Amino acid sequence: MNRLLIVSNRLPVNISKENGELRLQRSVGGLATGVGSFYKSCESLWVGWPGINLQRKQDEEKGRIVEALRKEQCHPVFLSPYDIKHYYNGFCNNTLWPLLHYFNLFAEYDPKTWQVYQRVNERFCDAVMEVARPGDIIWVHDYHLMLLPQMLRERLPDAEIGYFHHIPFPSFEVFRHLPWRKEILSGLLGADLIGFHTYGYVRHFLSSVQRLLGYEHTFGEIRTGTRTVRADLFPMGIDYHRFADAAGSTPVQREIAQIRQKYGKRKIILSFDRLDYTKGIPLRLEAFDALLEKKPEYRGRVSLVLVAVPSRTDVNSYKALKKRIDELVGRINGKYGTTDWTPVRYFYNFLPFETLVAFYSAADIALVTPLRDGMNLMAKEYVATRTDGTGVLILSEMAGAAEELGEAIIVNPNDQDAVVEAIEAALAMPEKEQIERNRTMQKRLMRYDVERWVGDYLTRLGDARAIRVERSEQVVTPAIRDNLVADYAAGNDRLLLLDYDGTLVPFAAQPQKAVPGDATREVLERLSRAPENEVVLISGRDRSTLDAWFGAMNIGLIAEHGVWVKERSGEWRMAEALSDEWKGEIYPLLELYTDRTPGSFVEEKDYSLVWHYRRTEPVLGAQRAKDLKDDLLHLTANLNVGVMEGNRVIEIKNTVVDKGRAALNWVSRRAWDFVLAIGDDRTDEDLFAVMSPGAYSIKVGLAPSKARFNLVAQRDVIPLLKKCIECDTEEESGKKERPGREKGLVTSAAPG
Repeated sequence: MNRLLIVSNRLPVNISKENGELRLQRSVGGLATGVGSFYKSCESLWVGWPGINLQRKQDEEKGRIVEALRKEQCHPVFLSPYDIKHYYNGFCNNTLWPLLHYFNLFAEYDPKTWQVYQRVNERFCDAVMEVARPGDIIWVHDYHLMLLPQMLRERLPDAEIGYFHHIPFPSFEVFRHLPWRKEILSGLLGADLIGFHTYGYVRHFLSSVQRLLGYEHTFGEIRTGTRTVRADLFPMGIDYHRFADAAGSTPVQREIAQIRQKYGKRKIILSFDRLDYTKGIPLRLEAFDALLEKKPEYRGRVSLVLVAVPSRTDVNSYKALKKRIDELVGRINGKYGTTDWTPVRYFYNFLPFETLVAFYSAADIALVTPLRDGMNLMAKEYVATRTDGTGVLILSEMAGAAEELGEAIIVNPNDQDAVVEAIEAALAMPEKEQIERNRTMQKRLMRYDVERWVGDYLTRLGDARAIRVERSEQVVTPAIRDNLVADYAAGNDRLLLLDYDGTLVPFAAQPQKAVPGDATREVLERLSRAPENEVVLISGRDRSTLDAWFGAMNIGLIAEHGVWVKERSGEWRMAEALSDEWKGEIYPLLELYTDRTPGSFVEEKDYSLVWHYRRTEPVLGAQRAKDLKDDLLHLTANLNVGVMEGNRVIEIKNTVVDKGRAALNWVSRRAWDFVLAIGDDRTDEDLFAVMSPGAYSIKVGLAPSKARFNLVAQRDVIPLLKKCIECDTEEESGKKERPGREKGLVTSAAPG
């Protein structure tokens, strides 16, 4: 495997200064714990903030830090106190964190913090560029760096770039509150593969991309117009054996004995979380209070060990949360406590690894009930330490881990009665049932541990990049473009078959608004003036529209995807004898779907009907189109008509005509020196199918196609045609002789 560059907000080691000396300490958090356990086992480099604030002029100190981190396979990104305030505490934790966890009322939308967020992402990009080597795999992590993938893509267009999102991705209705929502999504789409913990997060992300950016997706594959990006789920695992083995170690066993001695025969309920409003700690305490109130028999028999790791202590909302927790703990202990029993043992500090594992091992119940959590590795860690199989996990359905740990007691953290009942069930659960549940979860966690998670993600990243590379081989590169232009210049008999909507002009919300601009008209005029050229415009438009726009030009016209054909300076004629009697059966169905789908409308042509849904809400439009297509296939089963899907349209037309058959009127006329066919959607595949191997057939966009080549986007079509026109201009002016390419070499312009 090539070298892995891991990029995250924090490094897996934290640097501080004590008595003028640098001190390295392991960072806390799910990412540092999970990924930090394996990255040194392979050739890798971790890029991130080392946790220390330095002034700009402390270059000597920076040098010492860089050297110290190099030994840890790390490279620092230095941030100022101003950056930390506005980027980390500001946009990351006051905007993105609450919004992405569905606490949108807590979110602040400050343009200043957004600007700093952009600038810090650029600084991370600069840091990656300092150390990146050809062939590196770049893996960006989490919401702090959502703009970074696209920034890297712009500087390293061929790099293998992945992004993993460690927290929830909310529904579109929540995400749309963010003023900079499109910029964030565009930033993520610079990656080849975007990973999430659960399918729900993937679904929400794809929905937002479709609704906000208009990009369609199929089975998690997003077609942006310039690239193909994949989104998929990868539930993060833990270093299973690290926790399981630690549970049996001498230091941990010693601490377990001390805990048991302190609590005696009382049942221990463990609640371990970072102090954060997303964790639902006050609701947990209120549920424990309700248990003791409703079931007095548990008083003196059960203790809640509440561990709250300090977090963002300088933020007012977190100060208020701590005050609320302190008050609840005090109220419960004052209400029920006795001289020999404290209901809630409260620890407001970070626990060392051995102590944490000891509490996991000693606790009879783990109460893990966040209001929202991307994954929650603590639930998995608790199960891993239960080496004898006993213990009960109570887990919130709002945690990503709930989708994997179905044998736990799953609860809605907002339902106090359900949480109380879950605690009662856990306290009464027979040991045999505990073991059966835990062994099943342990096998799953052992099988899909953090190394498997990393390997799975990186394998899929490699697959995504391979698909991108494979498709990019068909993209019209400068070299292929130059060959095309040279073959055009060498040809004496040239045929140009050009689609209109989505090819010569971009799509418009209303078809009548997609009128040809000056640039498009000029290109067609100049191409048609060259005596060597036969230019044919092939469109799904009706003949009256094409006549109004292009009737005065010296070009051939094909209307309604091949129903009507018009030679240069000729009259319209039907390609085949057709009937439109079937319209009466189809039109009422299209009207029904139009009434049910706001923004859609029906377009009637001479021998076809088109249902447009470009202006509809994207998800609704896609679903209605699917339903309509199914209904139409049944309705047209005995009619001589076909149902075609275009770019946000469904067209019903006679099956005996298509663009390919119409184009054969020109293609088969003589042996052309040069043939160019350009189109963008499904209807153009019929055109590409009749092209000879040596013809330049070009699909606009990166979707799979029968065409030999792809142009990245519609905006590239006119510049390509202008390059051809320049050859004619140079020849007319006598400034340049035609390139001396031999006829017959057209097929060698690029792989067929």
